[in-house]
Amino acid sequence: MQYTNYDLQDTIVALATPPGVGAIGVIRLSGKAAIEIANRVFYGKDLTKQASHTIHLGTVRSDKQQIIDEVLMSLFVAPKSYTKENVVEVSCHGSSYIIQQLIQLFIEKGARMAQPGEFTLRAFLNGQMDLSQAEAVADLIASNSASAHALAMQQMRGGFSDEIQKLRQELLDFASLIELELDFSEEDVEFADRKELKALVVKIQSLIKSLIDSFQLGNVIKKGVNTVIAGRPNAGKSTLLNALLQEERAIVSDIAGTTRDTIEEVLNIQGIEFRLIDTAGIRDAQDQIEAVGVQKTMEKVQSSAILVYVFDAMKLSAEEVQKDLEALQEPNQIIVLVPNKMDLNPYLRPDEYVSDLVPAKNIVTASALNKQNIQHLKETLYQTVITEQLNLDNPIVSNTRHLAALQNAHHSLTEVLNGIDMEITSDFVAMDIRRALYFLGEIVGEVSTDDLLGNIFSNFCIGK
Repeated sequence: MQYTNYDLQDTIVALATPPGVGAIGVIRLSGKAAIEIANRVFYGKDLTKQASHTIHLGTVRSDKQQIIDEVLMSLFVAPKSYTKENVVEVSCHGSSYIIQQLIQLFIEKGARMAQPGEFTLRAFLNGQMDLSQAEAVADLIASNSASAHALAMQQMRGGFSDEIQKLRQELLDFASLIELELDFSEEDVEFADRKELKALVVKIQSLIKSLIDSFQLGNVIKKGVNTVIAGRPNAGKSTLLNALLQEERAIVSDIAGTTRDTIEEVLNIQGIEFRLIDTAGIRDAQDQIEAVGVQKTMEKVQSSAILVYVFDAMKLSAEEVQKDLEALQEPNQIIVLVPNKMDLNPYLRPDEYVSDLVPAKNIVTASALNKQNIQHLKETLYQTVITEQLNLDNPIVSNTRHLAALQNAHHSLTEVLNGIDMEITSDFVAMDIRRALYFLGEIVGEVSTDDLLGNIFSNFCIGK
């Protein structure tokens, strides 16, 4: 089988561990000749006569009998491997020189370098996993929070694809009856009850809609939340950043305009990553450098999901705050208002700052310098994106490709309903059902193209 410009029948090799010096490195081979190729350079047991899932100690030697390294050879005989092909994993010492020599030796004996994601591509093409599970492998590797890890594990184990397959099968059962009607079109018979079909389509649409609605949460879990801290100079933005991070990350001084460039750090709150961005104070710039800083601030505000607006509770009135927010807020952006320096103004009334832009629950009085109410602010940030109990047992969409396919399937099912209401002929109803099945099939890889697969797997690391 050909895939783009290389042959999937080849035996491939790649480093499976991160490049660089380490205690050990793992080199992976996969393909029909993987065990035979490894055996040609291995001095220990005859690997071709060993059972699957066994590990063997020995040396790898060059054609001149020079020992390159002492290694462990782990054997996985087809189909009991990640790719469903013969797989050998070579655990060697983590010297970049040794790894380079071993890979070159395997290539000389008949292997070729793997393309990005080719191991997982083979696992998909050989039926080890569907396409959404294969994509979850990349998400699992990239996960850097508990929630992102749990979501990737759920999808890799088939939680999401199982749901899609159930929906697709129910629709497919009815589609077959519609197709049968087309074979008897001259006899004007109806095998698929239109009321039952309509009820099924409404049910499937509802389930698809819930998956579409889950994308916002899934995207937050997978990618984190852009959260910009903005306000006027000397409002305490950098002090607040330091308090949230519990470290002196930003320089703090009484001089207005201290922060000239943006400072970005990641804050993990209950498994959700917030990418905090401290910005220059918003005012008429006093010099060219500050002007650049203010411009960057506005750019970060425009691209953020959450705007944490910090202001000096001793200096700004509710009207001034409202005016600033109206100038800053972007569509669909969440605003969290932080009246800072509450220790200097203990009689501040937060309800005075409630408006159409900021509900009362998103106003957190604080003293960043004294670290007062910082935990409450963290909880508020979390609640702005997780509006209900986080339940990763339910399927959650986190992939933009899946979202687009679900939206297209939902639209096609709307056309099915419109066709039923208009009493159009079976061939047009069948066409819309086929289209919905196509888009659902795209998600799990029942329908795929070389371009689609190339785009997906090219984003994987080489050894996966």
